[in-house]
Amino acid sequence: MKHILYVLLFVLSVHFTEAQVKYETIESSKLEEAREIKIQLPRGYNSDKDKKYPLFIVLDGDYMFEAVAGNVDYYSYWEDMPGCIIVGVNQFDKRFDDCMYSEQNSLPIETGASFFEFLGLELIPYIEKKYRTTNFKVAVGHGETANFINYYLLKPQPLFQAYIAVSPELAPNMIDYLPERLSKLESKLFYCLANTKNDPGSIKKMTEALNKDISAIDNDNLVYSFSTFEEPSHYSAPLHALPGAIENIFSVFRPISKKEYKETILELETSPVEYLVNKYQTIKTLFGLDKKILINDFKAISAAIEKTEQYQYYEELGKIARDAYPETLLGGYYLARFYEEGGEPKKAMRTYQTAYTMEEIAGLTKGLMLEKADLIKEDFGY
Repeated sequence: MKHILYVLLFVLSVHFTEAQVKYETIESSKLEEAREIKIQLPRGYNSDKDKKYPLFIVLDGDYMFEAVAGNVDYYSYWEDMPGCIIVGVNQFDKRFDDCMYSEQNSLPIETGASFFEFLGLELIPYIEKKYRTTNFKVAVGHGETANFINYYLLKPQPLFQAYIAVSPELAPNMIDYLPERLSKLESKLFYCLANTKNDPGSIKKMTEALNKDISAIDNDNLVYSFSTFEEPSHYSAPLHALPGAIENIFSVFRPISKKEYKETILELETSPVEYLVNKYQTIKTLFGLDKKILINDFKAISAAIEKTEQYQYYEELGKIARDAYPETLLGGYYLARFYEEGGEPKKAMRTYQTAYTMEEIAGLTKGLMLEKADLIKEDFGY
């Protein structure tokens, strides 16, 4: 219940945030008509002309756009995901035509084929040319459009790297196409499926069968999640499904949590610093973003080093911290701890003293640095 209340607040407030919402019309040769789209640019879009953002394409944009845009704006505000460009495609009175597929093979035909080409050959190139996007794209659909987004996954090179399919009204053959395609993925792909107990019977039956088949797939490139809800109606299901799907897709982007610290980092048999480096390399590889290592994450790795008494890892952590925050005493503190625990007290003392000239950060103060240097001086008579 709390989730739905929060989401409703996001939707109501989205137009009052710093995020910019725009309305544009695209003249489409594929559709032989103009199509209205809604665009939300992330907070601070105009302040950094070099920064790029992942792209969300939201079908049923006439009612789904605000729900997606509100969630993304909220999660990105708290840095649990990157800021993203959200594009909603208006399908009011066009949904049936846009989603038309063949009764013989379940693939798009006629107006459905035209809409398929409109998204891939016109809309996305238009957005990529006009706005600063990374290569990471998310497709969102509900009901018939949740089925439609799957057609881009069936291509040899999927157009989207993440799919959020809420209560999909699947074409008959899709139940076979999807598991076969997902089992052969050669690059990382996120697939988030959701339904509600109050969906029409055919949707419940098909999504449950699809979930069973996808869950059995053994492919490290597939990141799959399934959510089912007891109370929501078919039409309110997206408000419940979107938060969990977004969290799953962007889980690696979030700061290290208490759970991740306790259950993963403290249990590592390898270097926790290597874990930190890999986390940020994954963010770059997946989302095309050079994210600066968060102070929170440095503190988590430092705490793990102290907890496990593996002080040798402080050397590498100190060097990384110096590169990330060169004007602060963070890197100097970690290197001093490395020398102190490694039997080099004089080096530790001098490093603490040198760090005193740097800016304070993360609870590390100049007074603390001098205090540690003085304690070493007293202990060893320097």
